[in-house]
Order: sequence, then structure tokens, then C-alpha cells
Amino acid sequence: MKKIDITTWKRKKHFEFFSQFEEPYFGITWQVDMTLAKQRAKEQGISLFVYYLHKSLEAAMAIENFRYRIRPNGDVVLLDTISASATLMRDNETFGFSYIPYDTDITVFTKSVEREVERVKESDELFPPINTDDVMHCSAIPWMDFTAITHSRLFKAKDSVPKISYGQITQKEPGVYTMPVALYVHHGLIDGLHLSRYKIKFQELLDGKE
Repeated sequence: MKKIDITTWKRKKHFEFFSQFEEPYFGITWQVDMTLAKQRAKEQGISLFVYYLHKSLEAAMAIENFRYRIRPNGDVVLLDTISASATLMRDNETFGFSYIPYDTDITVFTKSVEREVERVKESDELFPPINTDDVMHCSAIPWMDFTAITHSRLFKAKDSVPKISYGQITQKEPGVYTMPVALYVHHGLIDGLHLSRYKIKFQELLDGKE
């Protein structure tokens, strides 16, 4: 982790401007092509959820702005690694938040997901034992092919964690599968340019283009 010197940071004015906002977040929603991702996950014997969750973290790791976080004292830091805080369902139709460490090896990552799934199912706790901001907030809504989404926000809390939501995978035409993705980010840290880069990188990774 590296502390950013805000006084010499090229984003200084942007950061200070948007940090004044009650709602500094903005976002986009788009359709991701899941056709090749479905094939690759099946070939690797990995659940599709685990596959696209891993690739979404990998895309964020590749873009520096997604690794910026604002500390409670106002400092900005650059994280070395981003993990996942994903919502995981229980049999009683409630959910718990998870902490899934990122690993370049998707097999190792899969084992971490499986452990967190079991922990959440066996607990009624909302938050995981590790609850930090070195994550992306990830939520799956696999029952809806949405075109937009909003988030519950506690505005008095100085949040800076990117938030990504994945929707229902549907077959738009024979042999072609898509999934809506909504991504919300702090505008003091991330601009539209970085969102567009994320969109491209995420699709490349899903398609197996490393």
C-alpha cells in the first residue's frame, strides 16, 4: 500500500471538488457478452459466478484508479491488491457479506469462495470476520436482466469502494449470452475514462484474452 501525496497528485483538484459532494458516486450499466465466458468456465470446471467474479477483480487490479481508497482521516492510498466483498445467499433467503481474497490462480480463488459460501450459510452474521475497504463491493441479482440499479448509501460514512452488480444471464439470440453489469465509483478517484477501460478489460478477460 502506498500513501498518495495529494498536494502533488494530478487528481488533486478533481478529488477535492468531488469529495465535497453528498453523493460523489456515479456509474454506468452495460451488457457484457458472456458467450465465451460460459464456455471457458465449463471447460475449467469452475462455476460461472466464480469465473466472472475473479475476472471482474482482475480487471480492477489492472486499472490503477480502481485501487485508490480514501481513509477516514482524508488520506488517499493506493492498494496493492483488491479482494471481493460479495453478497452470498443462505437457504433461508437472507444474505451475508463475504471477504474473498484475490489470487491470480483461479483455483485458489475458487477454494476461498467455497469457504466463504460455507461460512455464510452456517452463520446469521451480516459482516465477515475481515471487513475492510481493500475490496470491491460485489452483488449478484441473477433473477433480473436489469437496465439500471441504485444502491443503499449511508452518506455520513466516507465510502470510496467501487460497487459492481451482476444481473441475469440471458440468451439474446441463438448461441449468444449476455449479462447486465452496473458499476458505481467515487468520482474523486475514478472518471469515465477509467470506467471505459474497465469495461474493455473485463470483456477481454471474460473472453480469455489475458
